[in-house]
Amino acid sequence: MAFPEDVLTEDEHVVLHLHPHWRALVGPVVVLVLAVAAVVAGVVLLPSGGGGSVALAVIGGLALVAVLWLTLRPYLAWRSTHYLFTNERVLLQEGLFSRDRRDIPLTRINDHAMRQGVMERLLGCGTLTIESAGERGQSVLHDVPRVGQVQTRLYELVEAHHDKHSLGDAEMRDILADMNEGKPLRDPST
Repeated sequence: MAFPEDVLTEDEHVVLHLHPHWRALVGPVVVLVLAVAAVVAGVVLLPSGGGGSVALAVIGGLALVAVLWLTLRPYLAWRSTHYLFTNERVLLQEGLFSRDRRDIPLTRINDHAMRQGVMERLLGCGTLTIESAGERGQSVLHDVPRVGQVQTRLYELVEAHHDKHSLGDAEMRDILADMNEGKPLRDPST
């Protein structure tokens, strides 16, 4: 489930494209291993025929439901969650059947912070909170891989975007000079 490139503007390019950290898949993999182990144990230990076949069918059915609900669904949710950082904005997208997407223009980002617990530090992931001007305020990205590097890259993107779209003193003087056709500015109150 790749991120659609057609959502990008003409001059926009992807700087970082991330999914949540692989640790989000540990639980689903454990469920898969336990489900397979239960079916194998049923095949090996249950008597063939009669009640053994019924018990094996029940174990197999429960294992299949567990794998579909507790393994496949979380995997697809992980795969369809995108943290996309471009030179213009941050796009957050998630959802299997329905899709939620939030675009945060770099110009609206006021603050960003990261948090790592002990286990997250060991695994190299963490939580990134992006605060932006607007109704929704904060966006929290959980299980961001290499969260420290991502936060630094986000800072660089915000600063580069600000520098690209802000005028320096020389440019401002040129604009004012063009507006006044070379005349010095006068106080409008006089």
